[in-house]
Amino acid sequence: MVVTAEGALYDVVVIGGGPGGYATALYGASAGLSIAVIEREKVGGTCLHRGCVPAKAFLETASVYRTVSSSKDYGVEAGQPSVDFAASQDRKQKVVDQLYRGLSGLLKGRGITVIEGSGTLLGPAGTGASGTGIDAAGPGHGPTGFVVRVERPDGTMADVSGRYVVLAAGSVPRSIPGFDVDGKVVLTSDEVLALTSLPASVAVIGGGAIGCEFASMMSDLGTQVTLLEALPGILPGCDDDIAAVVSRSFRKRGIAVHAGVQVSGHDPLPGSSGTKVSFGDGQSVVVDAVVVSVGRRPASEGLLAEGTGVEVDSRGFVVVDQFQRTAVEGVFAVGDLIDTPQLAHVGFAEGIATVKAILGEPVIPVDYGKVPWCIYCHPEVAFAGLTESAARDAGYEIVVKKDPFGGNSRARIVGETDGLVKVIAEQLPSGKAGRILGVHMVGPWVTEQLGQGYLAVNWEATPDEVAQFIQPHPTLSESFGETVIALTGRGLHVG
Repeated sequence: MVVTAEGALYDVVVIGGGPGGYATALYGASAGLSIAVIEREKVGGTCLHRGCVPAKAFLETASVYRTVSSSKDYGVEAGQPSVDFAASQDRKQKVVDQLYRGLSGLLKGRGITVIEGSGTLLGPAGTGASGTGIDAAGPGHGPTGFVVRVERPDGTMADVSGRYVVLAAGSVPRSIPGFDVDGKVVLTSDEVLALTSLPASVAVIGGGAIGCEFASMMSDLGTQVTLLEALPGILPGCDDDIAAVVSRSFRKRGIAVHAGVQVSGHDPLPGSSGTKVSFGDGQSVVVDAVVVSVGRRPASEGLLAEGTGVEVDSRGFVVVDQFQRTAVEGVFAVGDLIDTPQLAHVGFAEGIATVKAILGEPVIPVDYGKVPWCIYCHPEVAFAGLTESAARDAGYEIVVKKDPFGGNSRARIVGETDGLVKVIAEQLPSGKAGRILGVHMVGPWVTEQLGQGYLAVNWEATPDEVAQFIQPHPTLSESFGETVIALTGRGLHVG
């Protein structure tokens, strides 16, 4: 039996309660729209429960362990620390639970209806627009409505109707042939973040952001790590100078990095004591566990009933235009479900753009080439804009300046000198540096320092403009200012 859920026609029905979905809901509700969010598990999605937040909680455990281990260098006698990963798991879960309760309360406070279950878009409702928060002839000129069928946890069905639908079903970890996930020997990010103890040795397959974060965290906490990447280097998409710093740091810390190698399979050892992973040209490594970290795929299966008209590409991504609109008027898609950077803050921005489009307000599309990226391995990585090679490939004449953290007094004080700040600017016909095209950082707490670099790139500021702003001393963030001043041709500490 199918019933009508909540007995209402909502302005917007959102399928998925992750960052893209709940941002759409919160922003829409603050604009006076009636919103329903359909979520099969818990609002917050992968980011809160099995991704960004728990991963960073464990990386903080690694940071504390490094600090305590080196405390003698600072005149503090703490002895040799040990790791209780079960306690770290408990702390992680407390952080997640607190944030989940806060988000749930925020949604409730905004009057947003959260419906538990899996949603499938059926198509036009054929109902009028009366009773909604948007006049039928008003901004957006939306459709008469859509129906979303919800399968509840108990197996019952309910139909939810909305003037507009936003698809925000998110993504799931990708797998690779020959590595069936069993949760014991072969793990994805979901299983790693649920561990109560760490394996003694591990092969991490995939040297992207997620793989490098896991490799860094596990190595710091005592696991012997082998990192395997099919592309020529780890952290593909990062500037070469930035990735090189991380690669050197990993090797110094005992992480075996093998780039440019294909993984061909694994052979479990007798007695479930581990497995032998084969890679490259006859190479292999015996490990207790394998972490498959080769990216995420869109969770579009079961999301659309036949004949909706919403286009899905060959990789499972929902196809949208620059305003998040699908091929069906009134249906939008955001977040990991579409082929854009799989970042929570990008999902936030897409949700905001979607609501503005629904309301008929002016919308500035998300500029995906200039979004901020943060990778929380040790050392951290943060960047926005073009890499040096991408700028050259795009035909720009450029000027490049770098400031190593080894010369930064605050970095020396905190004992974190690996890394640098690199700024890339367009070279004007006069030879001077024009607009800033890219800012790339690797080193201590750079994920917290990117803000001014991100603004410089997105405001298309020039070094002459940015150099007017005074940087506090001694700080880590002054390295960005020093690099920009050097681009004016009259550097202080940077030539």
